[in-house]
Amino acid sequence: MIDDGSLGCPILHVDMDAFYASVALRDRPELRDVPVIVGGGHRGVVLSANYPARERGVRSGMSGTEARRLCPEAVRLSPDFGDFETVSRSVMETFRSITPLVEAYSLDEAFLDVSGAVRRLGTPLQIAELVRARIHDEQRITCSVGLARTVSVAKLASRRAKPDGVLVVPADRIEEMVHPLDVGELFGVGPKTRAKLRKIGLVTVGDVARMPAETLRHVVGAAAGHQLHQLAWGTDRRTLTPRRADDDPERSMGSEETFGRDVADPAVIHRELLRLASRVTARMRRAGMAGRTVAIRVRYADFTTITRSHTLPDPTDTTAEVHATAVRLFDALTDPRRIRLVGVRVEGLRPRAGAHRQGLLGEREHGWPEADRAIDQVGMRFGRGAVRPATLFAGDRP
Repeated sequence: MIDDGSLGCPILHVDMDAFYASVALRDRPELRDVPVIVGGGHRGVVLSANYPARERGVRSGMSGTEARRLCPEAVRLSPDFGDFETVSRSVMETFRSITPLVEAYSLDEAFLDVSGAVRRLGTPLQIAELVRARIHDEQRITCSVGLARTVSVAKLASRRAKPDGVLVVPADRIEEMVHPLDVGELFGVGPKTRAKLRKIGLVTVGDVARMPAETLRHVVGAAAGHQLHQLAWGTDRRTLTPRRADDDPERSMGSEETFGRDVADPAVIHRELLRLASRVTARMRRAGMAGRTVAIRVRYADFTTITRSHTLPDPTDTTAEVHATAVRLFDALTDPRRIRLVGVRVEGLRPRAGAHRQGLLGEREHGWPEADRAIDQVGMRFGRGAVRPATLFAGDRP
C-alpha cells in the first residue's frame, strides 16, 4: 500500500455541510444558488443557512429578524425534523458499514476510527473519499472530512476543509499547519475562552504550545492548562467510544409542571424552571447521560403551546447550565399572556463518559458539577430534596 501521508491519521471527523439546509434543498434544485434559511420564522431563530446565505452573514442561532435584515432576499423554508432524523440515521449506518468504531457527536457529525479498515479499504484518505462519495450518492448532500491522529485535530481539520473537502493533518505537521491558527480554532475553545487567552497574550495556537506546560498550568489552572497544552500539540484523545443514538434508552429527558393557577410573574417562572432543571439533570446523572440541546415548553392560559430550544457547544448534565439556558429561552419570549404550564427538556443525550467538554479558562476546578454530585449523594442517603437551591425554599409553588 502506498502511503499518501494519511496512514498515521486513522481518526476521521466527518461533518455534513450545512446539514439542515442541504437536506431541505435536496428536492429544490432551483434554490441551490439562492440564499436559503431554514427556520427563523416570526420571533424564531435560524436553524441553518446554506452557503450563499452564510456569505451574507447569516448564521445558525441568529434571530429570524436579524437574518432577514442581513439577507432580505433569502428564501425561508420550514424545517422537517422527521426528514433530518431519517437522513442522519442513514448517514450513521454508512459510517458503521466502514468501521464499527463510530462515535456520533451530533445529528450531523461523527468521529470514525478507520485503523481496522485500512487493509480492506485502503489508506485513511482513500476511506475518507469513499465516505464522501457514498454520502453524496446515497443522500445527495455533501460532507467535509478531517483526518488526524487525535480527535481534536481531526475536528479542526474538517472545519478547515469546508465545504465539501478533505484535509489531512499528520502529527509531524502540527507546527506547520496548526500553530499559525488563531487559538479560537482549537476544539472546545469558545469565544469566552478565546478572549481570555488573547487577554494574556496567547493569540495563536503556537503561542499556547510554546508556553511551558508548567507555566500554562500556573496561569490558567492545572486542568485547563493541561488540556490546552494537549490540544495545542495534538496529543489529546486518540480512542473513540462507539455510540449509536438508538442504543440509548432515552434520547431526551424532561419534566413539566402545570400551575395551580395561571402565572404572569417571571420570578415565579424562573424558580419553577430551576425546580424542573434540577429534576431533569438529576435523572440524567443517575443514568450517566449528558446532552447538548436544552428545550423549554410553555403553555399559555388559552392552551396555546410553544417550544424553544438552544444547542450548547458541549454536552452537560449540570443543573446551573441547563437552568441558565432555560431562563434565557424563556426571557426571549415577549408574549404577555399568563402561563399555565412550563417544561424543561434536555435532548441529544449521550453517555457522559464519552462526552468531550472543554473547560472555560479561569473557571474553578471544582464547581457546579461537583456540587450537583454532592447533592445527589446526600439525596441518596437522606431523601430527594434534602439539599436544594435556596431559591426553591422561597414561597410555595403556585
